[in-house]
Amino acid sequence: MLLKGGFGRFLLSGLLRQQHNQQIATLKHFAPPIEYKDVVIPERPKLRFMDKVPILPSNMKAPKLQKKLKFMRGPETVHNSLLHKQYGIVATGGGRLRWGHFEMIRLGIGRKMDVSRMFAAWRVDAPWQPITKKGQGQRMGGGKSAIDHYVTPVKSGRVIVEMAGKCEFAEVKPILETVCHKLPFKAMVVSHEMLEEMKAEEERLERDNLNEYSLKYIIQNNMGGCHRWLSPVDHKWFGRYH
Repeated sequence: MLLKGGFGRFLLSGLLRQQHNQQIATLKHFAPPIEYKDVVIPERPKLRFMDKVPILPSNMKAPKLQKKLKFMRGPETVHNSLLHKQYGIVATGGGRLRWGHFEMIRLGIGRKMDVSRMFAAWRVDAPWQPITKKGQGQRMGGGKSAIDHYVTPVKSGRVIVEMAGKCEFAEVKPILETVCHKLPFKAMVVSHEMLEEMKAEEERLERDNLNEYSLKYIIQNNMGGCHRWLSPVDHKWFGRYH
């Protein structure tokens, strides 16, 4: 009498394995490989070298600027999406990039990426904003001091660098994370799908919010006399982007 059902197949496979050292393999379904038809590797896949000092005309003196904290505050409204629709590093807070950070990113990514099927691209400009500094031991006054170095201001949501090519997120993420943790501001490694999900989730939370007394409503209506101690940044961004 033959055994029927799943138990019979289990018993038969066990007997074959014990007596004849044979195994019954079942059919496995693997996902089809990803096709990178639209990916074009550029001639220079690595990040280009950034100048430490901006190049000015010979008859022009290097200008001096104020701090301009508005260059770092608030959300990024232009460069907040991935052009190649793959992977990159996105700033989650404002800050300034110095020339040393550019070199750290360039060398950290260039040494670990496979240039035969990957490439990287900058999404920020070279250092352009001058930062002045007085020498040690000098008194206050005497006019604005000389330029010490140049920086690139970054807002929250700005894409710093992108990586793309014939690769997956699992092999790109460790390369970008080694660089991401060394930046002077908070940042995260994202993919195009992650950015879309984050934007959709933010829109959903704002749409489905049942609490009428949000921070925006409290500030706009001066509840509790909060205008006396709030900063101009709170009146503009309602508790965000400090």
